[in-house]
Amino acid sequence: MSGAQPALRRARADDGAEMARLSAQLGYPLSVAEMTRRLTVLSTNERHYVAVAAVGERLLGWMHVEHRSSLEGGERAELMGLVVDSGARRLGLGRALVDAAEKWARDRGLPSLTVRSNAARELSHPFYEALGYTREKTQHVYKKTIG
Repeated sequence: MSGAQPALRRARADDGAEMARLSAQLGYPLSVAEMTRRLTVLSTNERHYVAVAAVGERLLGWMHVEHRSSLEGGERAELMGLVVDSGARRLGLGRALVDAAEKWARDRGLPSLTVRSNAARELSHPFYEALGYTREKTQHVYKKTIG
C-alpha cells in the first residue's frame, strides 16, 4: 500500500470497476457493467449505504450496509458486504469500514447491526468477534433459480 492515507467516502457510479475488482477478491466476480448497474440502483435507495476506502482513484475496500425490516426481527441494519484489498489487509481499513456502517445505523436510530459470515471464511470470524460481534446462530442457506 502506498503512503497516502485512504479516505472513507460514499461510493460513486465511477467506482464500479474498482468495486468489481475487489468483489472478485471476495469470491463474487462480476462485470464492471453489472457492478455499476447495481451500485447505481442502491445509491438511489435511502435504505442502503455503500462506502469505499479510496486512495485517489484506487479503492482499498468497500462496504454495503442495509436498513432491514422483518416481522420476526424488527428494524435493524445488516452488513451486506465488506471487502478489503488483499494487499491492504490488517491495517485497520476493515474496522474503519465497519465503524462507518455502525455510525450510519446509529444515525438512522437502528438498534443493532447484523453480519453474516460464511463458515468457510474462517479469518473473518475472529475479526468480527474482536469488534464486539457475537455469533448468534449457524444456518444453512438455500437457493433456487426461478427465472
